Amino acid sequence: MRILAVADEQAKKYYDYYQPGSLDEFDLSLACGDLSKSYLEFLVTMAGCPLLYVRGNHDDQLIISPPEGCICIEDRIYEYQGVRFLGLGGCLRYRPDGANMYTEREMKRRIRRLGFQLWRKKGFDVLVTHAAAYGCGDLDTHVHRGFNCFLDLIDRWHPACMVHGHVHRNYGQDFAAVRQYQDTRIINACGYQVLEI
Repeated sequence: MRILAVADEQAKKYYDYYQPGSLDEFDLSLACGDLSKSYLEFLVTMAGCPLLYVRGNHDDQLIISPPEGCICIEDRIYEYQGVRFLGLGGCLRYRPDGANMYTEREMKRRIRRLGFQLWRKKGFDVLVTHAAAYGCGDLDTHVHRGFNCFLDLIDRWHPACMVHGHVHRNYGQDFAAVRQYQDTRIINACGYQVLEI
């Protein structure tokens, strides 16, 4: 399965400079947050394949007005062509009014509520988040610190990969689009990344 993963910034190659047919190679698109509704609707229309998404910390409007034709996988496991995608959007809470911000304890609670789904589906293959896992592509600043509980989730279920956004390429010299944590490949989809499952 060939996947286009996007997050945070519109990929000029697939939007501003879009050429008809340039999205035909993809079997699925994953959106990891902080992208406009119109951009997501454009991608799902032009690619002609499903687009699964989670919300970023700037996506409060998508709760009220979700992108048409796209599939929100927040707090659930969505299976497509035999691959199980688990969605947990949002980031570490850094202000009181963000609908897509969570404390570490709140994110742990979200994960605990997934217990039955995880048992029934026997785990998951791809973790789709907005924030990074702690120490795996996050930053020292509170706004861009990752969640420890994502590491616990990976340690328990050993997914093939985790795809996230939130940490932009221009935030530091230590940016790496692909990292490894034990057996799990961790991909920062800021802008866009292409992956195969």
